Amino acid sequence: MSSSNRDQQRYDALKRALLDIGFIRRGSVVRRFMPCGTAGCSCQATPPVLHGPYYQWTRKVRGKTVTVRLRREEADLLRQWISNGRQLNKIVAQIESISMRITERLLRKSKKS
Repeated sequence: MSSSNRDQQRYDALKRALLDIGFIRRGSVVRRFMPCGTAGCSCQATPPVLHGPYYQWTRKVRGKTVTVRLRREEADLLRQWISNGRQLNKIVAQIESISMRITERLLRKSKKS
């Protein structure tokens, strides 16, 4: 099989893979344990027993960092959506790379004719 045919088949497979990606979100989700400000609380002891877990979603909105507290269920959903966004980026990068090779071949071919 020629590299041209392989590239076209891979390109078509990547286009189909785009259909399987669900909702997408950007940012990151973290799980945190934090101290409170109450004197005598076990979180102030040595070693501290921190409160939590607390889940936070952080992202950029118009150049500003925005952090939102989440319930665990929301954090699980957002992790999946963020993963989908990363997968989308990988697929698009592969499509761009293959598209570049295919279009370069087409341009060279048109110059020869």
